[in-house]
Amino acid sequence: MEIDGFRGRLISADHADYDTARAVWNGAVDRHPKLIARCGGTADVVAAVRFARDHGLAIAVRGGGHNVAGTAVCDDGIVIDLSAMRAARVDPAGRTARVQGGALWGDVDRATQAHGLATTGGIVSHTGVAGLTLGGGIGFLMRKHGLAVDNLLAAEVVTAEGGIVRASAEEHPDLFWALRGGGGNFGVVTEFRFTLHPVGPTVLAGPVFWAAEDTADVLRFYRDFAAAAPDELGTVVRLGTVPPLPAVPEHLHGRPAIAVACCHAGAVEDGERAVRALRRFGTPLVDLVSPTPYADFQSGLDDTVRHGWHYYWKAANLTGLSDDTIAVVADHAYGARSPRSYAAMFHMGGAVARIPRDATAYSGREVAHNIVIDAVWLPHESAEHAATETAWARRFLQALRPHRADGVYVNFLDSDDGTGRVREAYGDAAYRRLARVKTAYDRDNAFHHNKNVLPG
Repeated sequence: MEIDGFRGRLISADHADYDTARAVWNGAVDRHPKLIARCGGTADVVAAVRFARDHGLAIAVRGGGHNVAGTAVCDDGIVIDLSAMRAARVDPAGRTARVQGGALWGDVDRATQAHGLATTGGIVSHTGVAGLTLGGGIGFLMRKHGLAVDNLLAAEVVTAEGGIVRASAEEHPDLFWALRGGGGNFGVVTEFRFTLHPVGPTVLAGPVFWAAEDTADVLRFYRDFAAAAPDELGTVVRLGTVPPLPAVPEHLHGRPAIAVACCHAGAVEDGERAVRALRRFGTPLVDLVSPTPYADFQSGLDDTVRHGWHYYWKAANLTGLSDDTIAVVADHAYGARSPRSYAAMFHMGGAVARIPRDATAYSGREVAHNIVIDAVWLPHESAEHAATETAWARRFLQALRPHRADGVYVNFLDSDDGTGRVREAYGDAAYRRLARVKTAYDRDNAFHHNKNVLPG
């Protein structure tokens, strides 16, 4: 099979690399595309889109391949694979970066930190830039510098008709609004242009762990600590077991525990003052907060969420951390069978909340905390094991129902979260606006293998 004008690599089912090429981060996803078009540049993406439209093929778009729902690969259609397009070019004087659509956040952090700069990215370095950004983009720097979409200056987009447009505040502003939170519904983004900020290279960062039985006390303290935290301090609460990180004493590996991971985006001495009360609370099992290179901290959790493991997620925005909410979290967080399953709670606010809700398609501006419940099991483990983990995640989410705020972070939705939850992610007004943009740029819904917004 050939594609006119395509200079990249075509991988079909009889190719020796087919099984490797169709694999994504979530090993539970097992789909078989007719063709994988590994692009070398924007011209290849144009050729692949036109080929797919001419031949009536379903389209999946692969950036980092990290979405839990496995939207980067489809059955029987074509995967437009940007994984070879990973360049990140930094303009240190202008404090901007141009990043190709297949780049990972580790690529961006390495390139920008060479100049003491960064922009808000994910909390795992092998997460794709495209998927995380297009859904909103939460990370440790967001309270100081906003979401990834708040740092997006422009995007190069291949449309459903195989054209190329540049979206920014001045060009195609309707599309630019939709790209900032509306996901991959509107085209294939082949390049992002981000604004950068002085960060690091050394920051005060790391987790503090307490025993699981201290969870309610820790969360009650954290509720007030987080509310008073400066914007420079980003925190994520993790509830599960202590991962086997090299810096953690071996006798603690696998012990049920709550952790608060911190990253202070300012001077190290300011960070030490900002986290002092947290580090002194109760009796921590281990305190790993220290001056550390920002890029190293960003990749510190990579081995706890490895490629090929099986994942299933449930998520919600929370109304707050009331005593009742904390009780539900403490009761359910450690009920998983797998030591790899966990829940993570993100502290929002700061710069995220100061941007008007209708400025971007991302709609969770008023949320103080959201939670994602991550069921994880290994490929060789039984279907019964998988069922146990997914049931835990669903029970946990159900127990949180009385404590859920409107909305959900669209990047946390799994494959069984249907149209209703996609609408929930945006709210009715934003969804209707997204549907109008969808109609303008993809009337036939060619890009539907995503958290789909229907034309309307």
